[in-house]
Amino acid sequence: MNTFPSAPVRLGVNIDHVATVRNARGGTHPDPVLAALLAQESGADGITAHLREDRRHIRDADLERLRAALAIPLNMEMAATEEMTTIATRLRPHACCLVPERRQEVTTEGGLDVRGQAASLAPRITRMRDAGIRVSLFIDPDAAQIEAAAQLGAAVVELHTGAYADAVDEAARAVELGRLAMGAEHAARCGLEVHAGHGLSYENVSPVAALPQVMELNIGHFLIGQAIFDGLPAVIRHMKAVMAAARSA
Repeated sequence: MNTFPSAPVRLGVNIDHVATVRNARGGTHPDPVLAALLAQESGADGITAHLREDRRHIRDADLERLRAALAIPLNMEMAATEEMTTIATRLRPHACCLVPERRQEVTTEGGLDVRGQAASLAPRITRMRDAGIRVSLFIDPDAAQIEAAAQLGAAVVELHTGAYADAVDEAARAVELGRLAMGAEHAARCGLEVHAGHGLSYENVSPVAALPQVMELNIGHFLIGQAIFDGLPAVIRHMKAVMAAARSA
């Protein structure tokens, strides 16, 4: 059972939206790879980058450079497609997180339907595992999805915290936190490492960071947005301090 109540929570920094700003004007500035290196220097435990099918932010060349430059783990978020599986097995990042992806969405909406897509996911997960990649599945905190992820041989599940982050009031948020807590506990019982992410900020991260089974939080949009005002090193250090305080409490 993968529960380590005293272990610090790792922070994975998603640098997608540095590339979004770059792509808005074209050219090479700001460089997401430089942002990743700055995050690494500032205490990030890993870097996450989502290579979308439409290449709206991170590009193939960004991933190549990240793979070569980073000393901390690179987590490649990707759709569960043949194209992305081929890219992943060639690059061999530390980890790949399979997410649902729709061209019209602004950001990832909801978790992957692992149970319903098991037949198509199984060979892709096997190929990535055979290439030495840790496979993570981005899912809602649902017992059936968690069990399907374990049956397919994933190493990690990343619990989608969007419903928790977007809750309209404290009562609704408490319900969603309860779902996350039960999901994290069930995933650990199934032998899965538990990560979480989506919509987390200084204001709402503490209850999720306090869940003893959660080993890593992946946060992007808030960190990059807040960095406009405070600078990326300060934002990363503050987020890690909030997470550590929640865990120790």
